[in-house]
Amino acid sequence: MSDETLTPTPAEEAEGGRRIGVYVCHCGGNISDYVDVEKVISDIRESGDVVVSRTTMFACSDASQQDIEADIKANNLDGLVVASCSPKLHTYTFRGVASRAGLNPYEYTQVNIREQCSWVHTDDREGATAKATALVMAGIGRTRNTIPLEPMVVDTIPHTLVIGGGIAGLRAAIGLADVGLRVTVVERELSLGGWVKQLGRMYPHGKDGRRLIEDLVAKVKSRPAITVLTGAEVVGKAGSFGNYHVSVRVGGEGAGTIDVAVGSIVVATGFEAYTPEEGELGFGTEGVITLPEFKELVDGASGPLAWKGRPVRSVAYIYCVGSRNTAGCSNAYCSRFCCASTVQTAVQVSGLDPSVRQFHLYRDMRTYGKFEPLYTEARDAGSVFLKFDNDEPPTVAMGANGRLTVTVRDLLTERTELALPVDLVVLVTGMVPRENAELVDVLKLPKGADGFFNEIHPKLRPVETVVDGVLIAGACQGPKTSAESVTQALASVTQSAAILKKGFTELDPLVAVVDADQCTACGDCLTTCPYDAIKMSESADRHFATIDAASCKGCGGCIPYCPENAIDLLGYTDAEVTAMITNMAEVPV
Repeated sequence: MSDETLTPTPAEEAEGGRRIGVYVCHCGGNISDYVDVEKVISDIRESGDVVVSRTTMFACSDASQQDIEADIKANNLDGLVVASCSPKLHTYTFRGVASRAGLNPYEYTQVNIREQCSWVHTDDREGATAKATALVMAGIGRTRNTIPLEPMVVDTIPHTLVIGGGIAGLRAAIGLADVGLRVTVVERELSLGGWVKQLGRMYPHGKDGRRLIEDLVAKVKSRPAITVLTGAEVVGKAGSFGNYHVSVRVGGEGAGTIDVAVGSIVVATGFEAYTPEEGELGFGTEGVITLPEFKELVDGASGPLAWKGRPVRSVAYIYCVGSRNTAGCSNAYCSRFCCASTVQTAVQVSGLDPSVRQFHLYRDMRTYGKFEPLYTEARDAGSVFLKFDNDEPPTVAMGANGRLTVTVRDLLTERTELALPVDLVVLVTGMVPRENAELVDVLKLPKGADGFFNEIHPKLRPVETVVDGVLIAGACQGPKTSAESVTQALASVTQSAAILKKGFTELDPLVAVVDADQCTACGDCLTTCPYDAIKMSESADRHFATIDAASCKGCGGCIPYCPENAIDLLGYTDAEVTAMITNMAEVPV
């Protein structure tokens, strides 16, 4: 750390000013290469209430955290500003620093001068520096107006609802039961197992998918703490984090519902396979099938392959169908599992009949990690790999002789056009989000641009959602392999156990509050809350709105609808936001 310490004047101390520490991070050059961090410190020195101002190479490092803690204690700081990277990364890091040093963690402000300054203004050091100064000044203004807040403590029910009975849901249920929690599994289908129960031998562990599911189902049945509801759907949710009351409809439309009281919810609803449009890469033509259909054919074969009574002597696989915008599909993402699954299937086909000719038409081969040896094994067994341009996808046509022909320009042989007569065309279809509109509406689950459920942070909080106590696991969060789905399921077990085993949990107090004296009970706010946290209450002589703090997510959507300005958001109060705007406007950029 560079050492720039400011001491407030006697006048400031007499006026009861705040004692704020400001730390500007180099981020190892990510910030300081494009922002003059020393100038930022110089520019904010004269700001009222700033007692300590320093730069630091890595504010998030253990050494820097310890230095900040020491400053808080030595200078009796009552406010903290760290100018570094995105609050998504290190808000909880520096709240922890504040707490350990005896400072209220909600009197800390993180200012983003990496993503919002250095990374977007690499060609304008002077402008990036001025903008960084303005943002830090805004952070100081907010911190000056913060008040100490305390987390809300709520009791929790040691019971978890798992929605989905595929491999991720089953593994989560077993893990939860093994740590001493009660579990209710809700599965929409009449049987458990999901996609994996349809699979034969799986790579790399070599286990049979059907047998694997049978073993998991047996383990579920052997645990008295697990209740399984099949042919069931979640249709309602009430209560708040730690004390949810979930309505489950069992038996389809018109059937009865049961109420399950749970402390957390794990959503493991899986995925659907992409279904090509009629005519897309020949789909709908006799002999053009999808990868799941071909997998079922291969897994069920014990000798040479046959399709509808005819021997299969040649196969063409067309990759990225329904993924990466190939052939006009809308999905921009890679489904990740498809390459490895197809190459493994080709190896299986070669094992059944080495004479079958197999052509792989691909854009990019992504057999990552432990799946890479499959690619080499398939080539050694005779598979031929042809690379096509996304702007020139293969075409599939049925010839006059009743045989399929796939035409492709191979980039590996200088765009040579090849016509491949084959018996089967396998469209390697990717994963798409499962249709869960009712569940999304009930749980208020956030969805990403790809349609899959959204986590808070892919690295730091990969199974948590913005809805407290609602976790996601498996392919409902995005395309992944069965092993990756199980890993995520176990992460959801850890998160649920951390919440529920101690019998209580703490919630952020950054929620909306109503000034009952200002509220006129107009009701405008009641329909604005997506979490149903606002209700109308009454006293002896009047009505007014109230907000359930445990249900409120602090989105602030209700605030602009109040004509009397009677609603404020703790942590982002009108005073704090106004101070941020005022301070920022004072810096010429």
